Amino acid sequence: MSERTIAVWQGKVRIRVLSKGSGPALVFFHGPWGLTWDPFLDELARTFTVYAPEHPGTTPDTPDDVYHLDGLWDLVLCYDELLKGLGLESAALLGHSFGGMVASEVAAAYPDRARRLALIAPLGFWRDSERVVNWMMLEPARMRAQIFRDPEGEAARRMFGGTDDSEAPAARVRLMWAMGTTGKFIWPIPDKGLKKRVHRITAPTLIVWGKEDRLVPPVYADEFAQRIPSARVQIVDGAGHAPHLEQPAAVARMVADFLKS
Repeated sequence: MSERTIAVWQGKVRIRVLSKGSGPALVFFHGPWGLTWDPFLDELARTFTVYAPEHPGTTPDTPDDVYHLDGLWDLVLCYDELLKGLGLESAALLGHSFGGMVASEVAAAYPDRARRLALIAPLGFWRDSERVVNWMMLEPARMRAQIFRDPEGEAARRMFGGTDDSEAPAARVRLMWAMGTTGKFIWPIPDKGLKKRVHRITAPTLIVWGKEDRLVPPVYADEFAQRIPSARVQIVDGAGHAPHLEQPAAVARMVADFLKS
């Protein structure tokens, strides 16, 4: 594992990037609950050089940097600058939830930057009849149940900590701050106009969704597939909104096989 911090946005926004592995470049954009290097990323690092940036403001040492960004478009431009800083003209882009929305926006704004695109339960669209649950308004116990098929399973404990975990309070503070920071770019609903730009994505695209996603209904998988040319969907049994955490080996294999094909 290596770590570096790259300053973008005229040096006002510092983005910490964790990386591991060897092989073709793969950039992972994490969800709204902060970045944790987990077994899923370890699996991918067997085949790819995985770059995992922390969204601006979610790094504990630089929480105020997010105040320099006014909206989603500022964030997308920051990531264009970050990719330049990493020396990545083109790479596979992978994102989960909020990170999937970011990956989609980067691929739409800069089609040549995305060699291939993999999205895990991405945000970005909105249906009044199939609403995305506003997780920022949920109590921690209910949030666990909305994100994970098994709210007491290993994946949930890794994100939220166990009830008898002495580090759980600190973990929850980091999680709440990360939600507030990323929420700046999607509040009050995650429809920020992606539907007007998504047609610009030219990269082959894989959409992965947990069959029991209680946070973002799986119906949105079909909407992404219909709007992105040459996209295809894979549904993961026994998983909720974070299938890569609940089924890391299976989802890593799906993603790796797609990115290598």
